[in-house]
Amino acid sequence: MMSNKNTSKTTNHFVGTLKSSLVVLGMLTLFGCSQASESDNAANGSQVEQTADASQNAQGEVTIHTARGDVSVAANPHPVAVYDMTILQNLSALNIPVEGMPGKLLLENLKAPNTPESKDIGTVFEPNLEVLNEMQPKAIFVGSRMAKKYDELSKVAPTFDLTLDTSDMYQATKQQLADLGKLFNKESEAKQLQQNIDDEIAKAKAVTEGKGNALIILVNGNKIAALSDKSRFGFVNKIFNIPAADPNIEDARHGEPVSFEYVQKIDPDWLFVLDRTSAVGQEGDGAEVVLDNPLIHQTKAWKNGHILYLSPDSYLAFGGYYQWMQDTKMIAENFAKASKIDSNSAQ
Repeated sequence: MMSNKNTSKTTNHFVGTLKSSLVVLGMLTLFGCSQASESDNAANGSQVEQTADASQNAQGEVTIHTARGDVSVAANPHPVAVYDMTILQNLSALNIPVEGMPGKLLLENLKAPNTPESKDIGTVFEPNLEVLNEMQPKAIFVGSRMAKKYDELSKVAPTFDLTLDTSDMYQATKQQLADLGKLFNKESEAKQLQQNIDDEIAKAKAVTEGKGNALIILVNGNKIAALSDKSRFGFVNKIFNIPAADPNIEDARHGEPVSFEYVQKIDPDWLFVLDRTSAVGQEGDGAEVVLDNPLIHQTKAWKNGHILYLSPDSYLAFGGYYQWMQDTKMIAENFAKASKIDSNSAQ
């Protein structure tokens, strides 16, 4: 009997000890898991914070192309001052508000709808430094007309010269639109706008082949100048594959001065006209009146109704989104109605 009791006590003691050990082991396991979980959470939290910081750093500055090389610009700079109509047109198309812009501009598509009024900061040639200093812009953007004031404006705020490379207008304007989209967090919108331009160009190119050559002229009062296919207006020839009626025109900023006799002698199939007088709002006869004369009447362009007028935007905001859309559609619509020229009968 004593032996059985002792055995029972021993067994009970062993079971009790085992239970205690299991409880302690369970607590240690739970504690360990808890520590691991907290450690994982801390690591994940740190990772998220690092990712967020990296994202913020990535968005802090944006690299854009300028006439003076690639530069870094603080992202989404506001207030912003803009002295160039091409840039203004692109910002308007992207629906980006502009706090400062020149007053009395002649185009209606330079300001995004439903955005606050902009301060009048001068003209596209001369800044109003008093207003500009009061405005305290985060960035100032200039183009060809204001480029000579770059150093002066740089004393007010970081200034960026976005003058376009006119030797390749398409690529230059594509770059500017993409850069502005990137800078103001509108990349997807900029891609869509570029796609709109490219779609219209494709439509135009599909109907220009074999439809004849073109001469591009600038009319300023009673004076005319021929524009080279190497000029900023050479996009008519280069982009739409319309041969130049005279490939020997001197490449000058405002074209090579010519006479009506010259146009009659070249006798282009198409005459593209830039009416500078009307574009800048000057008094005097417009291009339609000036070109309605006996010498121009003798050209194939006049006889066939192939005199096309480029938009005022092509002079004031050349390379802007709306300029591309207007002139490209105009070319497509008119060339679509024309017949191909029989090369054997062409003079």
